[in-house]
Amino acid sequence: MRDIFRLFIVDDHQMFIDGLKALLRNSKDFEVVGDALEGQTAFNFINCNRVDIVITDVSMPGMSGIELTQLLKEKCPDVKVLIISMYSDRSIIEEVLLAGADGFILKNTGKKEFIDALTCIANHGSYYSSEVIARHVANVVVQRKSEIETRNLSERELEVLKLIVLELSSELIADKLFISKRTVDSHRKNIMEKTGSKSLVGLIKFAIRNNLAD
Repeated sequence: MRDIFRLFIVDDHQMFIDGLKALLRNSKDFEVVGDALEGQTAFNFINCNRVDIVITDVSMPGMSGIELTQLLKEKCPDVKVLIISMYSDRSIIEEVLLAGADGFILKNTGKKEFIDALTCIANHGSYYSSEVIARHVANVVVQRKSEIETRNLSERELEVLKLIVLELSSELIADKLFISKRTVDSHRKNIMEKTGSKSLVGLIKFAIRNNLAD
């Protein structure tokens, strides 16, 4: 007789927990052995009971899903973690990866992919949905492009650029950086040439594209 994998669900929405339980009610491979609305209660149970896979959201009151994942990886390293979230922006994907989660899917995922993710993780694999992977790759490409675009600018030119974007005059920039106005004007000319900008608006667009300004 093969083992049934024991699951614990953590989410601050009871309706979502009930929905996952309903999906798994007739499963021959997975059994929900507990649930909690926040991370600390979940950890207290998992630390004292056999749990194979924890399903958790990222954002919850008190201990977040990221913090719970980090704690489980430290205290209960045999427990696998599948994160299910509504959000997949760059910062969240990076946090999930750094925390060591075994999987990450979105809450709009269908039943088949959800079961596939659980099955993969249960068999000592990892599962990140294609949409999450695509977004992560896109973020890496954008970051790499930003590094290439700013590589030709010196540290001083980057400093001057950030102040230009704030619409400081050459005189104010000179005072702030303890350099002459002539040096600032020289940096400004070089920055315009290196970035291919024709005006202040062009510099602002370049700075925003490369995360040098809000």
